[in-house]
Amino acid sequence: MTRPRIGILFGGRSEEHPVSLKSAQEVARHLDTDAYEAFYIGITENGAWKLCDEPEPGWEKRGRPVVLSPDPNVHGLLVLDEGRYEPVPLDVVFPVLHGRFGEDGAVQGLLELSGVPYVGCDVPSSALCMDKALTYTVARSAGITTPIHWVVQHNEKADAEKFRYPVFVKPARSGSSFGVSKVTRREDLPEAIEAARRYDGKVLVEEAVAGCEVGCAILGERFGLVAGEVDRVALSHGFFRIHQEDSPETGSENSTFIVPADISEESRRLVQETAKTIYRALGCRGLARVDLFLKEDGQVLLNEVNTLPGLTSYSRYPRMMAAAGLPLSDVIDRLVSLTLHGKRR
Repeated sequence: MTRPRIGILFGGRSEEHPVSLKSAQEVARHLDTDAYEAFYIGITENGAWKLCDEPEPGWEKRGRPVVLSPDPNVHGLLVLDEGRYEPVPLDVVFPVLHGRFGEDGAVQGLLELSGVPYVGCDVPSSALCMDKALTYTVARSAGITTPIHWVVQHNEKADAEKFRYPVFVKPARSGSSFGVSKVTRREDLPEAIEAARRYDGKVLVEEAVAGCEVGCAILGERFGLVAGEVDRVALSHGFFRIHQEDSPETGSENSTFIVPADISEESRRLVQETAKTIYRALGCRGLARVDLFLKEDGQVLLNEVNTLPGLTSYSRYPRMMAAAGLPLSDVIDRLVSLTLHGKRR
């Protein structure tokens, strides 16, 4: 029996390039090669696509030049071989990409043009969830509480007097914690906005929420939605800055993840149901990690939605799913199987 041919797309041009490599390595370790034939497609930081044997160090030099054909009749890759492009058909693509050009609908649009089915959110939901301000707007229309916030466009100057401090300043469309600052004094606001603008011209300023950070992994299934165990971010000081450490595998200097979260059963159910509501309202498909704030009075507020969350050995999504009884190998198999059968939710 012929194994389905799956393209694992990793790397990319965003600041999260190194994290994507680690996610792809973890996917490679957990992919059932008896069930699937894997093709690893790495995108260099300069945007060149390379077909390689595995997502390990040196893939940029060893890989062969490749492009994704926009012609749906090719239904896959065109590999440059001795001056000629040879077609390599694919049955499905798993974009293990994070941040800009991977999680914002850009590569999803390219895959739509190619006619190759892909794992995860479609173009509209990817673009919507990437923009935190738009995410908040849609979530509020679904009855979800969000932090008090303001949008500062690229040509605007923020009036520091109108905010109630402390506030968090962040790029509206960027991944992880790149460009995020906590501002406690009015005079520090301009510098924080400029730091955020290094990653996006559209900046979000939001009032700090008094509460803990929790998250919930969601997996779309044929019969509905599966919620992973809720986790809690335990902070010793400062604020949570995911993927900013030099060696994240060894842990963060100021945060640890408690899975399952040490919260009440009532709060746990509320977080899971709220995450499912947000997932549906934003039109998500496949996998997503919904990050929320849990206040002392039990109220839940949306923080953000990650449509292609990290899948590294230390990432939150696989940990939450594993705690719910779904190891990463099962998650991958379910995502790919659903996509192949055209039943992504």
